[in-house]
Amino acid sequence: MSKSYALAIPSLTGSLETYVQTVNRFPILSQQEETDLARRLRDHDDLDAARQLIVSHLRVVVAIARGYMGYGLPQADLIQEGNIGLMKAVKRFDPERGVRLVSFAVHWIRAEMHEFILRNWRIVKIATTKAQRKLFFNLRSMKTGMNTLSSDDVNAMAKQLAVKPEEVIEMETRLGGRDIALEPLADDDEDAFAPISYLAEVDTEPSGLLEHEQTARLKSEGLEKALASLDDRSRRIIEARWLHEDKHATLHDLAAEFGVSAERVRQIENKAMQKMRGAMSAAA
Repeated sequence: MSKSYALAIPSLTGSLETYVQTVNRFPILSQQEETDLARRLRDHDDLDAARQLIVSHLRVVVAIARGYMGYGLPQADLIQEGNIGLMKAVKRFDPERGVRLVSFAVHWIRAEMHEFILRNWRIVKIATTKAQRKLFFNLRSMKTGMNTLSSDDVNAMAKQLAVKPEEVIEMETRLGGRDIALEPLADDDEDAFAPISYLAEVDTEPSGLLEHEQTARLKSEGLEKALASLDDRSRRIIEARWLHEDKHATLHDLAAEFGVSAERVRQIENKAMQKMRGAMSAAA
C-alpha cells in the first residue's frame, strides 16, 4: 500500500524550497473530512482517501524535520523518512478514537526520523538502548552551545531526565567525541581496545534486522490491542502518563481533568497496566 501512497505525493527529487511551497498549498482537512476519509480507507481500502490524508499532513512532516536541523543531515532525507512515518500512521489511524490524525502521526513521524538520525549521524552507534536514545535526543535539544556542561548543569539535566549524572556525562562525551581511529595504533599495547572490534554486530546482518523488525512490529501490534482493551478514561490516562513523547501528564493534571483525586487516577492507572500486561501476555 505504501507504494501506491508514494506515487501520489510530491517528489523530493527537485528543489526543497519548491517542495515546501507545494505541500503548503494542500488544504488542511476539517475533523469531519478527516474522519470520513479515514473511514473510507479503513472500510473500503480507498487509496485516494489515503492520498488525501497524507498530502494534507505533509506540511507537518516539514515542520518536524526543521527541529532536527542541528544534526547535520540533509533536510530532504529527514522529510523523506518522516513521510514514511506519516504513511504508517495513516495506515494505522483509527477514526473512532476521537483524536486528530496529526496528534497520532507525530509519534510515527518522529520515530522514523530518530531511526534515520541514529543510523547516519555517527558510524559508531552512540545510543543502543531505548533509555540511551531518549537521553541522546533530550540532551541534544537541552544543551546550548559547544561548551562542556558544568557540574550543576549535569545534575540539573540528570534530575530532569530521571537518569544518573554519570549517564549524562557519558552521553555528552559521545556527542562531542571526535573521529577516532578504528584500528589500534602501531605503538598500542597488545591488549588495547580497538573500536573496529565492536562495529560488526550480529544485529546488523539481514537476518538479524528482519528478526528485529518482526519483533518490533509484534510489540507495536500488541500494545495497540492492549490499549484497545481499555475503556476511554483508562486509555487516556495510560497514553497521557506513558505514551506522550514530549511531556508526561502528572497524576494531579489528570485528576483535574477527570474531576477525581490523584489517588483515584493512580488506582485506575495501576488497574489499566495490569489489564494491558495480561492482554499483551495472551497475545505473545
